[in-house]
Amino acid sequence: MLDKFLKGVINRPILVMAVTLLFVAAAGTGLPKLSFTGDYRVFFSEDNPQLIAYESMEKVYSKSDSVSFLLLPENGELLSPKFLQSVQQLTDDAWQVPFSTRVDSISNFQYTFAEDDDLIVEDLISDRTQFSEEQIEKIRKIAVSEPQLVSKFISPGAHATLVNVTINMPGIDTLSEEPQVTAKVRELKAQFEAENPGSQVYLSGIVMMSAAFGEAAMVDNATLVPLMFLIVILTVGLLLRTILGTASLLVIIIISIVSTMGLSGWGGISLTGASASAPIMILTLVVADCVHVLTTVLYEMRGGMQRKEAIFRSLQVNFQPILLTSVTTAIGFLSMNFSDSPPFNDLGNMVAVGVMLAFVFSITTFPAILSKLPMKVKVQEKAGFDLMDHISKFVIRRRKLLLPLVAIGIVAMGVFAPQNQLNDDPVRYFTEATEFRQATDALSDNISGMTVIEISVGSEKDSGVNDPAFLKDLENFTVWLRDQPEVDHVNSLSDTFKRLNMNMHGDDEQWYRLPESKALSAQYLLMYEMSLPYGLDLNNQINIDKSATRVVATIKNLDSTGLLEIEDRINAWLNNNAPQYSVSITGPNLMFAHIAQRNISSMLMGTLLALVLISFLLGVALKSVRYSLLSLIPNLAPAVVGFGLWALWDGEINMGLTLVMGITLGIVVDDTVHFLSKYLRARTLRGESAEEAVRYAFANVGRALYITTLVLFFGFMCLAQSQFKLNADMGLLTAVIILFALIIDFLLLPPLLIKLDAYLHPNQNSSNALQPVAQHPTQA
Repeated sequence: MLDKFLKGVINRPILVMAVTLLFVAAAGTGLPKLSFTGDYRVFFSEDNPQLIAYESMEKVYSKSDSVSFLLLPENGELLSPKFLQSVQQLTDDAWQVPFSTRVDSISNFQYTFAEDDDLIVEDLISDRTQFSEEQIEKIRKIAVSEPQLVSKFISPGAHATLVNVTINMPGIDTLSEEPQVTAKVRELKAQFEAENPGSQVYLSGIVMMSAAFGEAAMVDNATLVPLMFLIVILTVGLLLRTILGTASLLVIIIISIVSTMGLSGWGGISLTGASASAPIMILTLVVADCVHVLTTVLYEMRGGMQRKEAIFRSLQVNFQPILLTSVTTAIGFLSMNFSDSPPFNDLGNMVAVGVMLAFVFSITTFPAILSKLPMKVKVQEKAGFDLMDHISKFVIRRRKLLLPLVAIGIVAMGVFAPQNQLNDDPVRYFTEATEFRQATDALSDNISGMTVIEISVGSEKDSGVNDPAFLKDLENFTVWLRDQPEVDHVNSLSDTFKRLNMNMHGDDEQWYRLPESKALSAQYLLMYEMSLPYGLDLNNQINIDKSATRVVATIKNLDSTGLLEIEDRINAWLNNNAPQYSVSITGPNLMFAHIAQRNISSMLMGTLLALVLISFLLGVALKSVRYSLLSLIPNLAPAVVGFGLWALWDGEINMGLTLVMGITLGIVVDDTVHFLSKYLRARTLRGESAEEAVRYAFANVGRALYITTLVLFFGFMCLAQSQFKLNADMGLLTAVIILFALIIDFLLLPPLLIKLDAYLHPNQNSSNALQPVAQHPTQA
């Protein structure tokens, strides 16, 4: 049945190619439906507890997504008349940013003071035209001493300042909303720099981080995909020395990518910084199937076989291994559905579909194209230097040394693997060459980190924020929080009450303390709120019934370990000192810290399930439980070595690297399956000894294995050049594991097969070899 189908493919190439074109055209119509989103929230599933907590806090208070303008004057003179006017102008212009709901800066900070018995509330910087030395000195004194300003909107040394724009995008048209915001803020940045030559402006904040996700993906697809095509052309062309064969392979790559991305569009998938790398992965993986087919075709033709007969023989020999490796690779990528991050679910599904489409195209369209091409191969009557033959002889001759040596190396690397630490930092998702990373580093160096932890403290009573007991606990918490070494700034309602109390006592600093009665607190708060201008109210700090308040801590840019540690400390302090209040702790960076922890446990389960399925498939395909168990060694050892080396190289596992085990498990099985299938063919069908079966496997599949490994290695190393660290680290470690998979399959698996031959074939005497490999290797 299979032979009939394969002959039909070869004998009716025009029909096969026509059907392929119709399918690709139909699938490709989905390409315009592909949308792209850079919103950081897409990394969290709808039932993610941290996302739920964050969105719940946003419903109670105002949204905290923002764009921050970090302003650095040319000569460090921030409080000069000209620069202050520019800060004022930028503060006003920032209200024009689409979807802006609030603008905060030292310019419009609502400074309060007493005038007789009245409370005066006004902008800290109100004179637009001129500033006397006395006024500037007054502004300086207030700015660097006011808890709500210093290390938040102005540096302690008054050499840098921040203008923060709060953004509330409606989420109706996600494709256009964020670009509108980024385009406007970049326009304001350019305008400010033009009016203040020599001054520097950096754009940071959560909105700019979301934009950076999308921009990194676009840069990658514009540079890495063409680079990968070039690598494929050079690698396959040089190693196989066939222009037409390489061109045919490129056709299969293109139609596989177009079909996969088109079907993704029909499926309503939105591309993200993570899933946008799917074309690069598909491009890399498609090569493996076609190279195995093409290598065997060329080998047979060099042995004197006619083209169509060689294509048929290649499909016969490679159909089962290619099918099996395609399925195992797809299973590996499908294990990414266990990830708690939807973009990685999409990436796994897209690549799994691409791999299976590549299988179909490689055993239908690819041979159909080859059968129509005037591909000529010079018949080699006398074999010259054969690299695989030399390697096989070396491995067989040195097997007693290689087996313990390679095994010891794997165990040694395995000792280091557990030393990897699970750690994540969204800021470090981007290389130092990206605009966002530079801006965030500059912000951290000059004023404060970008990381924000939001703590909602609820009294469970209407108007509870006015209760002196509640305010006292809030003040104690604020003081403790400011004492933490990681904290740069704390925005707390207790500071506002202390300043109002001082104002209402003639600005006497001795009264800079909390009001002593609830009625007095309520009165102060009412007066203050009635004096605040539009857009600068306290909705971002107090809920509607005034039963809860939000404390915002700006901390240094910590990794996930540091963030989770300080979260535990906050929870512990509140539990020990204020257990009567309801507390919620959240923040975008904290969300990323938690998802890395959730991802590792879920992916371990996914990888375990993938391993069970792959082992079962290998057992069925190879018709041997013993071979299935044996395959676990070369299938798992590369990951052990890879993670061991990673512990020595970096030692930190981010969210992207938690997926590598599942990804590589399916890929490294390819080498093992192809080698074992050829070994079994020689050992059982040809009745050859274990040693000659190893030579047969090397002769038949060795070249294809090292070519596909080189392509896969360079492909994932290409991905390692990504500006998006999750993709870059994932590409680098995957490339390393794939390379070691080949080394282990060449240097460990053959000695292991010879050593365990009596166990693997208990009813077959290894010494009763029919004949050595003297005839054409693929002739069974």
